[in-house]
Amino acid sequence: MKKLICMAAVSLLIMGSAFGQREVIEDIKTAMKTGSSKELGKLMFQSVDVTLNGNIQTYSRTQAEYVLRDFFKKHLPESFTIIHQGASKGGLHFAIGQYLSKSDTFRVFVRIKGLEGRYLIHEISIDKE
Repeated sequence: MKKLICMAAVSLLIMGSAFGQREVIEDIKTAMKTGSSKELGKLMFQSVDVTLNGNIQTYSRTQAEYVLRDFFKKHLPESFTIIHQGASKGGLHFAIGQYLSKSDTFRVFVRIKGLEGRYLIHEISIDKE
């Protein structure tokens, strides 16, 4: 009976973890499609690595919002599609997407870490294809 309860508890933790990851990826997808740096900011750690066309910087959540807001103003969103998502052996989750603006196409890579039962963006990279 104890084994059954332990197995059920572990299963619930794994399912909850997978659900939380999927939920944040869907929220990222929606924010990217609408060009909402504010919504992306809600999904970030207090400190986040942002790479724009190879230029990497570590920003506070608020600074990252401003940087991404400027990016979205220059490259208004046409669409955003998640191409691939997964997790590393170390448990870091990631998503790779394609961001289309009127004039350019960008590859987007997002690394997500779990903290206290919630998944947040640790790194976002946007590079012109």
